[in-house]
Amino acid sequence: MNVGMDMELVRLDVWLWAARFFRTRALARQAVETGKVEVGGQRAKPSRSVRAGDALRITRGIEVFELTVVALSDVRGPAPVAQALYSEAEASKAARAEARQLAAAARAGYAPPESKPDKRARRLIRALGDIDAL
Repeated sequence: MNVGMDMELVRLDVWLWAARFFRTRALARQAVETGKVEVGGQRAKPSRSVRAGDALRITRGIEVFELTVVALSDVRGPAPVAQALYSEAEASKAARAEARQLAAAARAGYAPPESKPDKRARRLIRALGDIDAL
């Protein structure tokens, strides 16, 4: 397994795959091409070389990772090895936790009805719909 500081250059999409941010290299490449990955505050190409010390910003769904490359690898290994390839900023961890809590709170506010509405409820629903049309 090629992990460590002795490697000089690794492609960005390969490193993202090896660090387990994306399941496949194709997904990593697509994320880089669509601007979801920034290196040093700028958009990058999938073939861009990553070096130890580079600052990355990775957007994956609602999660935003701000991290620094610590080590390089071109082989996908176990999760503990992948987590050793980067260090994430504390502010990034806190922001992701807050976004996760907000998403959970948004989902918790809605409770689907237990059964189909009866005749009275359907009339109320229609009445509310008519108010919106005004």
